Amino acid sequence: MGKVKAGFNAFFKSIGGFFKDFGEAVVKGDLFVKLSLIWVGAGYARRKQFIKAILVTIIQVAVIAYTFGFAPEYVSKFATLGTVQQESVFNLQTMKNEFNDYDHSFLILLISVISFVIWFASLLLYMRNTIAVYKLQKRANEGLHINTFIEDCKELLNQKFHVTLLFLPVLGVIVFTIIPLLILILVAFTNYDQQHMPPSSLFTWTGLTNFINLFGGGGITVTFGYAFVRILAWTLVWAFFSTATTYIGGILLSLLINNKKTKAPKIWRLLFVITIAVPQFVSLLLVRNFFADGGIVNTICANIGLTGWLRDIGLISTSYIPFLTAPIWAHVMIIFINIWVGVPYQMLIATGVLMNIPAEQLESARIDGANPRQIFWHITMPYMLFVTGPSLVTDFVKNINNFNVIYLLTANFFVTANQAMANSQAKETDLLVTWLFTLTQDYYNYKMASTIGIVVFVICSLFTLVAFNRMIKGDREEMFQ
Repeated sequence: MGKVKAGFNAFFKSIGGFFKDFGEAVVKGDLFVKLSLIWVGAGYARRKQFIKAILVTIIQVAVIAYTFGFAPEYVSKFATLGTVQQESVFNLQTMKNEFNDYDHSFLILLISVISFVIWFASLLLYMRNTIAVYKLQKRANEGLHINTFIEDCKELLNQKFHVTLLFLPVLGVIVFTIIPLLILILVAFTNYDQQHMPPSSLFTWTGLTNFINLFGGGGITVTFGYAFVRILAWTLVWAFFSTATTYIGGILLSLLINNKKTKAPKIWRLLFVITIAVPQFVSLLLVRNFFADGGIVNTICANIGLTGWLRDIGLISTSYIPFLTAPIWAHVMIIFINIWVGVPYQMLIATGVLMNIPAEQLESARIDGANPRQIFWHITMPYMLFVTGPSLVTDFVKNINNFNVIYLLTANFFVTANQAMANSQAKETDLLVTWLFTLTQDYYNYKMASTIGIVVFVICSLFTLVAFNRMIKGDREEMFQ
């Protein structure tokens, strides 16, 4: 974890340097630098950067107007998420039923989070502004040139063009990633569900109750803990086998097609590439129908006597093979079907990597008497893992959240017979992400869905952090030069 620790140390060092620069600006700055703590445009106006002074003043006025004009109505209720329930009141003057001035818990939460983000960003810009005007003071004291507004704009298109390019992406990350993520986290500490649905009802803070219930400590007969343990285990099993089978299968298929003894390798490669051209949801829905209880595969199995033989030896108790309707059968079939969907992608990746293995290494190994199996395990696979290691980690995390395969193969198809699982709105074939989706879309249980979302995030982030750190540990590039 050395490089990770070094990264955190550098991050905290940069934060410490930022606060040190701000403190120095406040202490050593002249009257106009100190005045900029009240009027942010004062330092720029003193250095005759009037346009910049006007722009930052407009931003300051907008933040102040938002802070004292709009935000208090919602932020003041953040601690309770509202106390006034929606009610229909008969208005004697209009002779109509009208709603009272009720609280909307979700709007309170949303506007409060947006306000906190705006205030935090404003604080950073406020401190950065103070540091900037102090630097202008030092340049003026040293007799150096101070840019005009036009010159600053030209810098943003030349020397600081990276700042210009990054502005919109950073703003997009804040609006579409950070704010929704913060709301997701906060909802996990509330009782936001179908019984507490705004605007007709209010939801409130419940602390760690949802996490306690999820991990089986709720103290009730049937808890989400029962389903969580089983779904988490299946999620990890699925992620491991789906990643390993497609990865190894892609490499072996690539080696087979590119073998000198293989006839018409281009045709074989084309046949597998065609599976990529077909939309995945089409393939999965067709395969689901093929393996249905009354599908073509079951018909063939019944005609050749396979179904009867499996029933005679006790593997099934029905007149059909429950490929996608019995838990164990469904688990195995989902992994096998995913091999068909995922191997062609890995084959293309493996083909590109294998073409770049240094020919000198392979030739040296053959001269030294290595057989094909030894070459594969000691040269080909180490090289593949070195080059495609980060992609392998990404595939594992992606499969933890592989919504398409599981949902399209089992939605409205697999019905659980386990009452404890059903009480938690879960099925044996669910991944954490599909369980989350069901809780949200079908049962409006946002509190538990958010709690599961946090657990998925923690699992993926920890695995990614550890795996990437292990892969970049040391310098192995010279081995493959």
